[in-house]
Amino acid sequence: MLLGIDIGTASSKGVLVSAVDGALLASAVREHGTTSPHPGWFEHDAESVWWRDMAGIARELLAGAGSPAAPLAGVCVSGIGPCLLPTDAEGTPLRPAILYGVDTRAGEQIAAQDARYGAARVLAECGSPLTSQAVGPKLEWLREREPGVYGRTRRWFMASSWLAHRLTGGSAYVLDHHSASQCTPLYDLRAGAWIAERCEEIAPGLEWPRLVWPSDVVGEVTHAVAASTGIPAGTPVTAGTVDAWAEAVGVGATGVGDLMLMYGTTMFLVNVVDEPAPDARLWSTAGAFPGTYCLAGGMATSGAVTAWLRDLTGTDYSTLTAEAAQLPPGAEGLLMLPYFAGERTPLFDPEARGVVAGLTLHHGRAHLYRAALEGTAFGVRHNLAAMAEAGGAARRLVAVGGGARELWTQIVSDVTGREQSVPRHTIGAAFGNAFLAAIGTGHATRDAIAHWNPLEHTVTPDPSHAPTYDDLYAHYRTLYESTRPTAHALAALQGAGSRAGAGTGADDEPAA
Repeated sequence: MLLGIDIGTASSKGVLVSAVDGALLASAVREHGTTSPHPGWFEHDAESVWWRDMAGIARELLAGAGSPAAPLAGVCVSGIGPCLLPTDAEGTPLRPAILYGVDTRAGEQIAAQDARYGAARVLAECGSPLTSQAVGPKLEWLREREPGVYGRTRRWFMASSWLAHRLTGGSAYVLDHHSASQCTPLYDLRAGAWIAERCEEIAPGLEWPRLVWPSDVVGEVTHAVAASTGIPAGTPVTAGTVDAWAEAVGVGATGVGDLMLMYGTTMFLVNVVDEPAPDARLWSTAGAFPGTYCLAGGMATSGAVTAWLRDLTGTDYSTLTAEAAQLPPGAEGLLMLPYFAGERTPLFDPEARGVVAGLTLHHGRAHLYRAALEGTAFGVRHNLAAMAEAGGAARRLVAVGGGARELWTQIVSDVTGREQSVPRHTIGAAFGNAFLAAIGTGHATRDAIAHWNPLEHTVTPDPSHAPTYDDLYAHYRTLYESTRPTAHALAALQGAGSRAGAGTGADDEPAA
């Protein structure tokens, strides 16, 4: 058997699969939350979220495997990223992890690094612009704003790398090349190496992780870890990577021209290309395997908005979906900008805000829900257009993730005019991790994913909806431009409240 676990923004998932053919033997889910001590800050506690979820899922899956069970051949864990967890020399966390691009605290450091290194140079060398997604500004924020914490920091991790470190009893201090390629401005994309002088300038005195590939075996589970997780001592541990790239591996979206569209708390797109394609509107990154590259895009919210509406209305998803499906395209004249936590690609505007235009007394919860689904679909179309202009060739779209439900995927196909293939298993990155473990331990080759997780059906766009959605997409684009000054002014008011409650930021411990 092979064990794959993924630590997501709002939940963690795990699967146990057969190492012979990838048959799904068992799955488990743990929900958790993020903490947001100030507007624009999003954090996870590594011990109570990452480790507790991973250990609990492992125990549940392995205990439920029955007896006699097949031996466990390997384990691989992915996680949200890029993120920043500072630790001491032993890997003990010193503060909660600062999450990926939804955490926008490091705006001043982004501007400073752009001025210091030059935005054009950073883009050319690293493949991506400096944005809230980048790790470099977060490291500098930590050094400047929490000097007491930084003074005790010796190592730093992402979710996947810290869990590999814990599973191996601290012997594996590594980071996979893909995750490193999102550490702008610290990683040279074409050279596949850390930029040593920048690492020392931005984060002096830290030990830097050894670079590996996601399917590399980096150590074995120790006896102490076996006692707390149920994973047998000696089980090979594969490095893992950021969740979206593990998910792309799990659905076979790893060939040039493949594009994975991940429906989750945030919407994420990974388009495999044959060479680096830097574009200031997107992320150009290393792929999951040596010699591969990607253009990537990500919306700051998607499923997070539908969850907000579910909670706000006190309704369940099935009811909202059924009601929204009865409405015509366009939600009877309602248009939403889903920028409730700013927006990542292709706007890179952390001060963008959500907008609902066209509201009347006639509109109800179903209209809002459909408008949210359509708003995220317009965001997907915007990203696909940027990728095509940057040189990406998205010839095949594969829909994955917990949000890849019938109505949502149909709306995205109708808005974009693109077919989407849906695989047998849409549980996501956890399945991809099991496949990475299979590759690392010699139980599978890369092309075996076609048999492990075949594509089972296709979502086809309805051409009769194209005129409505083409018209609304044009309004979607102009609505952002026309409301941007107001959104930024409101974001400034929200930020002023945050700063008033945050103190000087110079205390030894993080603000709570």
